[in-house]
Parts: sequence; structure tokens; C-alpha cells
Amino acid sequence: MNTLSYKTVSANKNTVNKEWIVVDAEGEILGRLASEIAKVIRGKHKPTFTPHVDCGDNVIVINADKVKLTGNKLGDKTYVRYTGYPGGQRFVSPKELLAKHPERIIEKAVRGMLPKNRLGRQLFKNLFVYAGTEHKHEAQNPKPVKF
Repeated sequence: MNTLSYKTVSANKNTVNKEWIVVDAEGEILGRLASEIAKVIRGKHKPTFTPHVDCGDNVIVINADKVKLTGNKLGDKTYVRYTGYPGGQRFVSPKELLAKHPERIIEKAVRGMLPKNRLGRQLFKNLFVYAGTEHKHEAQNPKPVKF
């Protein structure tokens, strides 16, 4: 057996082939959609996946306001944030978040599925979420993808 022919390919930022894709969130379930988006942003769908390199694709999500949550999550789930002041804990439900900032519900779901380190913060910048059907990335010729 010739073991010299089995070379492990390790990608770096110069050899990575990044693409642009568009995902329509209309009628999709939030968690299932977010996990697929996180896989694509991380690059785990590519054969040249390298854990410590940003080798994923740029993802544009449209129709974020039409995403679905199953069960009673729309009213029962809470997102918690802290202002930094004593007694500054704030709670918001997905129903209120969809009414004010519909793109943040997908951003929060995807961010929770990315690594919690420098690479995760860098990967999160490859996600672009829009509430309507219009986006400003037509020049990149994104490919539509259905999960």
C-alpha cells in the first residue's frame, strides 16, 4: 500500500474557495434552518473543511420575518440579555423580537451554533439576514439554495 498518496489537505485563507448563497426562510422551521446555515458558514459541507480556518461560504437569508417556530415557543421562549447595570437583566420573547427586529431571531439562532471564540466571531460576519425579499448583494451573483 502506497501511503504517500494519502495526503491530508489543510486549507488556509489563500486556498479557500468561498461562494455566496441565498436561502429563503419563508415557512422554514427556525432551528432546522439555523443548523443548516451554521454548517454552511462553518464550511463543514466541503471536503476541504479545516477546523481552524474560515473555509465556509457567505450566506444571505431573505424573508426572515416569515420563519416558523414550532409548539408554544413563540410565546414561552425568552431571550436574555444583560445591560451591565445592577438589575439590568432584560427579557424578550420571539413574538416581540419578530415584531421589532425579525432578522435578529435568525442571527441569534445561528450565532449560538457557531464556535464561541475568535473564529466564531469572524464566521458570524459571513451571515447577512434581511426581513424582506430584497438584499444588496446582487453583485456577488449568489446561488439560491433550498435546505
